[in-house]
Amino acid sequence: MCGIAAMLGGADASTLSKMIELLEHRGPDGNKVWVDDEIGLGHSRLAIVDIHGSDQPIHSEHGSVLVANGEIYNHKETRAELKNYPWKTKGDSESILALQQQGDDWVSRLDGIFAICLWNAKRQELTLARDPLGVKPLLRTVVDGTLLVASEAKALRAHESYQPKMDMAALQQRIAFEYPLDNTTLFEGVEQVAPGTEEVWGLQDGKAVLLRSKKYKQYNITPKEDYSAKTLLDSLTNSIADRLMSDVPVGIVLSGGLDSALVAALSHQAAQIAGQPVPECWTVAEDEDNPDWQAAELVASELDLCHHQTILDPDAFGSAVPDMCWHGEDLDVTVMFFQPLFQIMSKDVTVGLCGQGADELHAGYPRYRDLDQHRQLIQGRLDRMQSTQDLSMFNSLQDTLQFEIERGQLTNFQLRLVDRHSMAHGLEVRVPFLGSSHVEEAMGLPMQERLPNSKKWGEEKKALRSAAALSPLPTSIVKRPKLPAGRATAPRMLDEFLDEMMPRAKQLMQRYPSLSGGMKDQPEIALGMGLFESMHILEGGMHRNRMTVVDLLDELL
Repeated sequence: MCGIAAMLGGADASTLSKMIELLEHRGPDGNKVWVDDEIGLGHSRLAIVDIHGSDQPIHSEHGSVLVANGEIYNHKETRAELKNYPWKTKGDSESILALQQQGDDWVSRLDGIFAICLWNAKRQELTLARDPLGVKPLLRTVVDGTLLVASEAKALRAHESYQPKMDMAALQQRIAFEYPLDNTTLFEGVEQVAPGTEEVWGLQDGKAVLLRSKKYKQYNITPKEDYSAKTLLDSLTNSIADRLMSDVPVGIVLSGGLDSALVAALSHQAAQIAGQPVPECWTVAEDEDNPDWQAAELVASELDLCHHQTILDPDAFGSAVPDMCWHGEDLDVTVMFFQPLFQIMSKDVTVGLCGQGADELHAGYPRYRDLDQHRQLIQGRLDRMQSTQDLSMFNSLQDTLQFEIERGQLTNFQLRLVDRHSMAHGLEVRVPFLGSSHVEEAMGLPMQERLPNSKKWGEEKKALRSAAALSPLPTSIVKRPKLPAGRATAPRMLDEFLDEMMPRAKQLMQRYPSLSGGMKDQPEIALGMGLFESMHILEGGMHRNRMTVVDLLDELL
């Protein structure tokens, strides 16, 4: 796990080094850059596999150079298959270079979470690729003919000609849907490499151009008539076992909800399969009466897991928000438990496992119970911002899940949250529910077994709950309804923060007249807008992440 950067066309070692410095939080174990004529690659490393080897950029004997972010879970199988390849390391990333020599479809043979920048010196081509569901980030923009690529948008500011600007069209979508859509970011001219996509870039007249792009992998929901709860559970166990691949300690983010609790419940069996220690668990909450805190305690006790618990400081919310905005590069101000939790975990482990992805695969969000109401909510926000969008994706539950898996909710919100806020503290968080074995099983679940034709609270994720009933989880956890993560962890802190900031939220709505209609029912988004502009746009978005919420907002008001 790490931060990566690349420049194609006018590559400059000094600029590339500054890009990597801005990503140093992602990889505190060392950084290196390599520059050759018009191409440059940079890497900031978080050492997890082959700790004392596998520094990047990695060079092959065939003239290719690689920087990669993520983990390749089938690297041992690749080593066994390609025994004649001149291996130089014991790490997983080198398997990318080995497979690249085998033919044009090499990216599709990778099983893992990854973002890749690979320079082929023979072809004079730079390949950018991202894992099938977009667990790992990869952003790019073109400035003065130079392609800039990075794990996070903040690194682009190292180029003297790049000035961050807000993308108002993307912001309208973000506010209406509550997550960005497709490959957009909230920064004008900055796009993501799409999940499951391979792009090839080259130079024409010294300027970077996209030569070709292809979708190498896409998951489609194809409901079957029946399913096996045991097979579904086994697929998750195997995914957890894969994600225990590590030469450093691994922990579990235990919120007390069904998803993270199920990861914890299967950790003993998964550890036995992987030949690894059973992970310990971490939980935070605002007090010991918190339902999540109590549920997590029950899970850890029943499963005989070592459990680290922390009560948040009374001022934790306000102090965490600036870091949330700086690292998240979005409008988040409510899911604050990620920051202190990941910071605490990173003192003892370098890898974490979480429950993200289950709600999109298994229909876990409350809005899925009434899609007509959800469509009307979004349509109302769009209308008030004088924006148009076809909302046919909410015609059915299947259409909605496919849309949110492919186009925003999963990769642009949930996975972005996990990646940015864990890597802010040099912690790699992996997502077992998005392992290929489990995703393949989930794609075939009957729709009625995801969410029955009922609006009754607690019947969401029916198939997953049936599978969980076969696990060692207590029945009360198997049947526990879903609660929103931020409010479930620290409801009082959130309410107090929003009450204190409400006058500023109302002022901020007036600052963004083209967006204010969409923020009418989302005052926290108005605060997020102000913090985003103040921190990421003012003064070029540099050196502002140590300011307080009040100081950041008051500069705009």
